[in-house]
Amino acid sequence: MSSISLIDFMYQPLDVLSGDSYSARSINSSLSFYLLVDGMGKGLSASLSSMLITSFINHTIDNMKKEDNFDFHKLIDKSLDYIKPILLEEEALSIDYLLHDDKKKLLHYAKFAMPAILMQNNNHKIIKLKSNNTPISRYIHDFKVSSYNTSDITKYLFYTDGMVENSTRFKNKLYIEYIEKDFLDSFTKDAMKERLLWKIDTPEDDITFIFINSLDLKNTIIAEKSFITNFNEIENANEWYTTIWESLTDDVKKRYDAGVVFTELYMNAYEHGNLKLDTETKHKLIENDIYLQTLQEIQKDCTKKIFITINKITNDSINYIVTQVSDEGEGFDTEILSKIFRNTKSFNGRGVFVSRNSSLGIYYNSKGNSVLFLHKV
Repeated sequence: MSSISLIDFMYQPLDVLSGDSYSARSINSSLSFYLLVDGMGKGLSASLSSMLITSFINHTIDNMKKEDNFDFHKLIDKSLDYIKPILLEEEALSIDYLLHDDKKKLLHYAKFAMPAILMQNNNHKIIKLKSNNTPISRYIHDFKVSSYNTSDITKYLFYTDGMVENSTRFKNKLYIEYIEKDFLDSFTKDAMKERLLWKIDTPEDDITFIFINSLDLKNTIIAEKSFITNFNEIENANEWYTTIWESLTDDVKKRYDAGVVFTELYMNAYEHGNLKLDTETKHKLIENDIYLQTLQEIQKDCTKKIFITINKITNDSINYIVTQVSDEGEGFDTEILSKIFRNTKSFNGRGVFVSRNSSLGIYYNSKGNSVLFLHKV
């Protein structure tokens, strides 16, 4: 794999009734769909319209995927036909419909009165894609879909206007004056969020953005190794990983945090990935004091391996260590991760929760048999 895209979201509604909504869907191995909706105005009407069209679009995508006939233009057309009769006389919606084709390196977009998309290319220059359609009202009749070649694009920022129209701590200046530089300087969503929240006085509207960073994993490898699925190899893997980090930094805290995350996610690959041990069974084995004994038995017939790749990527003079742990198991439904992160008291998935909080973020592939995590050195 030469590159991988890390996709992150920030959703910060101003009130319970939010006019903003978003969605991100994997259509197939090469197509990814992104949606941003901003109901103009505040209150129940904007919130309801935003929620309704987002739900309808997700439902339509589900049906198209079932029938294997996804059509971007038809999706937009059907959603407009659905929402137009619902909108009030003077009500309008701003929407981004975005479809990225990773195979053909094309971004197809229909932007209805949304702020410009920001993209960063290989030369660290900003490219902006402005809206190509008017706001959605009950009187809109047609729309335009445009395409942009993304072969040299490394980062993307899609956002609603609540982000750029917010006042800042600097007199008479809105955040729109700072967003491009902050985007260039940010390697992760959290870095972008930190820069944003430091500059604005207080949020004055719903803030929603999607931050995508495509990492070069081909030319930045500093170490890689595979391990057999054996309990004794866990210690060997930890020792190897520790040695790598000792060569990267003298900061004991950073080395400790990286080690915690590695141990947790390596164990997940060993237990749940290659050995297919589910969480409920694991807890019963521990309660009956036969956990280690059972692992020894199961692993005898396992020929699968665990693969570790470590990359060092430099951004804005800062080095980031990217560790990827992959197993040869069947994977899992990664939708459960959102439940784990919302319910921090749940015992199930605590390792994943701890890992996310001891790193700059963890990212599973769609299958659930490979996880990537970041640290700064």
